[in-house]
Amino acid sequence: MRWPRLAWLLFAPLVPLAQTRIDGSLGAFRAQEEVLYLWSGDQVRRLFPGLEGVMADVYWLRTVQYFGGQRVFATEKRFDLLEPLIDITVTLDPRFEIAYRYGASFLAEPWPIGAGKPEAAVALLERGVANMPQSWLLQQHLGFYTYFFLRDPSRAADALLAARKLPGAPPWLETMAADFLAKAGDRETSRKMWARLYEQQEEGPLKRNALNQLQRLDALDQADVLERGASEFRRRWGRWPESLRELGQAGLLPFAPVDPTGVPYQYDPRDGKVEIAAASPLWRHPGPLGSGLR
Repeated sequence: MRWPRLAWLLFAPLVPLAQTRIDGSLGAFRAQEEVLYLWSGDQVRRLFPGLEGVMADVYWLRTVQYFGGQRVFATEKRFDLLEPLIDITVTLDPRFEIAYRYGASFLAEPWPIGAGKPEAAVALLERGVANMPQSWLLQQHLGFYTYFFLRDPSRAADALLAARKLPGAPPWLETMAADFLAKAGDRETSRKMWARLYEQQEEGPLKRNALNQLQRLDALDQADVLERGASEFRRRWGRWPESLRELGQAGLLPFAPVDPTGVPYQYDPRDGKVEIAAASPLWRHPGPLGSGLR
């Protein structure tokens, strides 16, 4: 159980003291990286007996700061310390539900948006489910992440069916489980998943991530439409259009060739391929997990 808000206020003055004590023990080596390599959740618990909840908040704050700093400000984005930070946090407070939910998002997203470690994200959610077996929301997240990032519809469906049995779980989880089994990997099922997550989340990174995923699915659909237009152009004139602008001049452009964030699509006149541009926030690193449902 999380500490009541009043208790947090009473112990808040101890946070700087705790941070100073940890950093001070390192002498000249005060970098965050050194702290993580020298301390574990169990060590912090022994150092601050009875204050595990407070220290979990300290390390969760470090996690969010580290992730945000790497994602927004780092030139060469690295997320090496993300797993250790999250591990320390949930070791100190095994029932810190937000750490499981947000931590899984930070880990699962493909680099450079996240750490690109979907297996670690799923393992974290499994740990959360084991520590909070009555949380249908964690079970649901486990099912969604297993489906979308690991492409394992069978395991995903099992997680959703387990979630449905828990108090307060919505009945649509059964329908979603059936969709996972029947339509493994299709965009429409993924759209339903991210729409559900978007509706459930409070304002913050998880809601913004769900919106980003929905926009990306829309962009993939639009890219398919543009490719079909390029194929029709080639059928009529025996060559690929030189640009999407030429496609528009031929009356085969049903909408402006920009993705939902306003970034123009990337077009290859050699084969008529249309893709999300690397400059777009909807772009994902090429690969089996980064390429999404393309």
